[in-house]
Amino acid sequence: MIKNGQPNRLIYEKSPYLLQHAYNSVDWYPWCDEAFKKAKIENKPIFLSIGYSTCHWCHVMARESFEDQEIANILNEFFIAIKVDREERPDIDHIYMTVCQIITGQGGWPLSIFMTPDKKPFFAGTYFPKDDRWGMRGLASLLKTIHVAWENNSTKLLSSSDKIIEVLNQSVSTEGEDIDDAIMEKVFSVFQSDFDEVYGGFGIAPKFPTPHQLFFLLRYWQQTKEDRALTMVEKTLDGMYCGGIYDHIGYGFCRYSTDQKWLVPHFEKMLYDNALLSIAYLETYQITKKKRYARVAEEIFTYVLRDMTSKEGGFYCAEDADSEGEEGKFYVWTKNEIKKILGVEDGEKLATYFNVTDKGNFEGNNILNLIDSSLAEEEPFFIKECKEKLFSVREKRIHPHKDDKILTSWNGLMIAALAIGARVLKKEQYQIAAERAIKFIEEYLTRVDGRLLARYRDGEADFLAYAEDYSFLIWGLFELYQTTFNPSYLTKAIQLSHDLIKYFWDQEQGGLFVYGKDSEQLITRPKELYDGAIPSGNSVAAFNFLRLAQLVDDHELEEKGNQILKSFGSQINEYPKGYSFALMAQLFSQIPKRTIVIVARDKDIQVKKMMEIIHEQFMPFTLITFYSKDQIELKNVIPNIEDYKMIEEKPTAYICQNYTCYDPITDFNQLKEMLHSPLKIK
Repeated sequence: MIKNGQPNRLIYEKSPYLLQHAYNSVDWYPWCDEAFKKAKIENKPIFLSIGYSTCHWCHVMARESFEDQEIANILNEFFIAIKVDREERPDIDHIYMTVCQIITGQGGWPLSIFMTPDKKPFFAGTYFPKDDRWGMRGLASLLKTIHVAWENNSTKLLSSSDKIIEVLNQSVSTEGEDIDDAIMEKVFSVFQSDFDEVYGGFGIAPKFPTPHQLFFLLRYWQQTKEDRALTMVEKTLDGMYCGGIYDHIGYGFCRYSTDQKWLVPHFEKMLYDNALLSIAYLETYQITKKKRYARVAEEIFTYVLRDMTSKEGGFYCAEDADSEGEEGKFYVWTKNEIKKILGVEDGEKLATYFNVTDKGNFEGNNILNLIDSSLAEEEPFFIKECKEKLFSVREKRIHPHKDDKILTSWNGLMIAALAIGARVLKKEQYQIAAERAIKFIEEYLTRVDGRLLARYRDGEADFLAYAEDYSFLIWGLFELYQTTFNPSYLTKAIQLSHDLIKYFWDQEQGGLFVYGKDSEQLITRPKELYDGAIPSGNSVAAFNFLRLAQLVDDHELEEKGNQILKSFGSQINEYPKGYSFALMAQLFSQIPKRTIVIVARDKDIQVKKMMEIIHEQFMPFTLITFYSKDQIELKNVIPNIEDYKMIEEKPTAYICQNYTCYDPITDFNQLKEMLHSPLKIK
């Protein structure tokens, strides 16, 4: 960020992205009534720029244009310029990204929107260079053209904006339709045809992790025993770990790979990717028992707890791709550097292990990778020692910018991941971290009346929470209950689920709106089911509602979960691959579920052994409850829980599956045998 004289209005904001632009010569406004009033009074169009603080091309456009005096002069004289952090305002971003996709057929960030003082868009794009080049329109000439058009023919632009709004409103309506009975086989076939046999993943380049697609394939494998589904997941997880998209020195995954091999990443690291990917590795470990998958999950958690956790317990958003103005500079190495740190002999050995050469594989430097290497279940001790030495040296480099916002939504995902990690890996520190994050949200991101807020930073919580905040946090609470069996987490998950319906439910067409009825009302009120970089709020809500309904026998939640899926049925049937998390929920609704109730005096050694038998297996359609007499709160949530009694004063497991309840079990071997019985799709 270049400081040119006096700061603009963004200096008073908390968003790291907005603060990056606080010293631009552009007279930026945050999204506020003042900006729109000024545009109306002065009859000026609005230039809306949406991005986020770790976005590489946002930085490029900032350096080329927003720090440029010529561009600033044009914007300040002829436009009202507004900056929005997409992570703070996903409602605004969702609407205007849809506009960009309608107008141009594509989207991305930075997102550049031209609109009327009434917030109606008439032109959109993403990154624009300052001047015309590479066959692209430059921002300078575009601003001048739009200014002239606004002055001389604003009627045409207003008419265009009305037509865009009309199309936008059509795009947000949902058409109820039953999901095709053969949808699971169809989407599996699509995944097979898109699968990269050599490096894993789907498609060619760029390649994104999209872990919820792997979640679906694991569940499809669980029900069909189709080995191909598991093979695709393992090949993808191995390919990503071997590539440069994984930080082999400091751990954690980068956003995506620019090439087919997973070698050259876009170096930014996002909290949500690492949360979801850790779950994929944990679930695959449960199935295969291959230690390397557990190790990757543990390394992700090491990274998050070391570098992405506030002292109060909340999790930060992201780390930038750039440091010292260069993408990837923090992460890459020369061979000489490595030999200087480790010594010639050890340096050569490590270089061979991680494919490091004198020539390099990224702009003369090396991205460490294991591509074309055979994977060991246990990392060699020598390699581990060398990595620690390199990490110690790397820590002295200038670090990339860290976006230290704390978002309720992404924290919910990491809470879910850590809770799963705690029970699968038997590591209490992950449970403790997840519980600290819950306490953080309760203390800093919850109003007195119980309404969630979306963002915390620098002592301030703001923005009424969105549907995804509720959905992701409910998921985290549910997983934490399945790990700790603390009934307060289950109670909170149910309460927030009903709040989610109260504030976000579409009474006419079903499904959840992106923002609440008590939030700022924008030019339209969209709904989202598409499972893109992260699953949608609707997909996760459907999944949550159906699981909670099964556990506590809540018919309203079951009905709402099924309604969500049906309300988006036509979209799912048309492009099932884009709705993999929603299809997880659909699959759950089709499976005769298994429920286990364990009754005991307390969580003694015998109970813990029972839990370990249950948790060591991958059972995505099995829900567990633990009950002891002192859990009064659980009686309020599951009224018939008192019907379950201990047999012969021993910890006792009650199992119901395929609509049949079996005799209570106190024998561990019998429990194992019962859990291995299959659940079939109806």
